[in-house]
Amino acid sequence: MGMATVTDTLRAALEGCGQTRYAVSKATGIPESTLSRFVAGGKPLRGENIDKLSEYLGLELRPKAGKPRRKGR
Repeated sequence: MGMATVTDTLRAALEGCGQTRYAVSKATGIPESTLSRFVAGGKPLRGENIDKLSEYLGLELRPKAGKPRRKGR
């Protein structure tokens, strides 16, 4: 089984947060239609919206433990 992507993690957290998309939209400033398309798999979130949704859901992106970082990137 493969590792969950950032998109998969965001989608699952949004679906399991216990809030309506309307409430999440109002709290984050992300249009409800954008959240609906994202959950349906139709359109990915981009930059600032990823940041807003991650913050709202209490998620953070960090390096995987034990995996060396590539130099020059």
